[in-house]
Amino acid sequence: MPAPHATVRPTDADYVDESAADLPTELLNVPWIDPHNHAHTLSWEDRERYALSGCRSMVMVSSGYHWTPYKPVEASDIRFLWDDAVNRRQAIERNHFFEAKLSLGVHTGVRIENLDELLAAMGDYCALDEVVAVGETGVTPSQHVERWDIDEQQAVVQAQMELAADHRLPVLLHTPNTSPEAKREYRDDLGVTPGYEKNAGLGTEPVLDGENPALEAVKRDVEAAHDAGLDEERVVASHADANNTAYLVEETDCYLSYTIGHSWLVGVDAADVANAIDEYGPERVMIDTDTANVLRTDPYAVKRAIFELYRYGIDVDDIRTVVYENPRDVFGLAE
Repeated sequence: MPAPHATVRPTDADYVDESAADLPTELLNVPWIDPHNHAHTLSWEDRERYALSGCRSMVMVSSGYHWTPYKPVEASDIRFLWDDAVNRRQAIERNHFFEAKLSLGVHTGVRIENLDELLAAMGDYCALDEVVAVGETGVTPSQHVERWDIDEQQAVVQAQMELAADHRLPVLLHTPNTSPEAKREYRDDLGVTPGYEKNAGLGTEPVLDGENPALEAVKRDVEAAHDAGLDEERVVASHADANNTAYLVEETDCYLSYTIGHSWLVGVDAADVANAIDEYGPERVMIDTDTANVLRTDPYAVKRAIFELYRYGIDVDDIRTVVYENPRDVFGLAE
């Protein structure tokens, strides 16, 4: 006879084999690192959400051209963004208890005037202890407001990679995504990406076209790394997706960081990460949120992904490798 229960009628407990569940409770406390966000632009409460969900360290990227209030962007505008991040970093650590480091770079999403002045100053920033990476940067097929010639972009990327090589820093790439097709178009007067407070209608005609410009941009970035003398192992391709994963894993030694903080925009989520781990292993895979105050993003995204990866069948040790050990080792964090 079944065991007696206090309930009036039998419950699921009569039919479920509870002994089959051996849940890895260590997932509740596994530390994780976000190797690409713009958390210094978030609210205090959003940064607190990072701390509450177990974030051990983060790399805050100060290269967001779309935060500058002026177009065209000048070198002094970018210096202001760098200085603001440097100025606020220590207070962010003090308030939220996670380690907060910086990545500073020249984003090619819009043409920047007086560029030589910016690159000349960049070496001094790279020498700062709180700066652990250069970027985000990378060839971008289409710019915002001001077009930037493709060869000039590649030269800018290479110049930053040369600085990274000189200072023994990794480079954080902005790899263009191939966004999923919209299920339905929005009203013309509302913009094409509600949830992203950038005037997408001010995008310029592409400077890189062809069959797969997003992938061609990544290949140009890798070429720039070669020309700069930067080892591929020092390159982290953020915004990895199905369009560039095979190339990056099979033809380079770069790391891949999957941006899952705004899956609604780029269509990448924990399932894509699990598929990459299944096919290629966890050794060169990371996850980032890319949270920013101009974008509907999720500070809890990595913590949610930890659970999702386990549900998708990824081993606990592999999850820890992806969310903690890889970014720790590449960026020199959590020491």
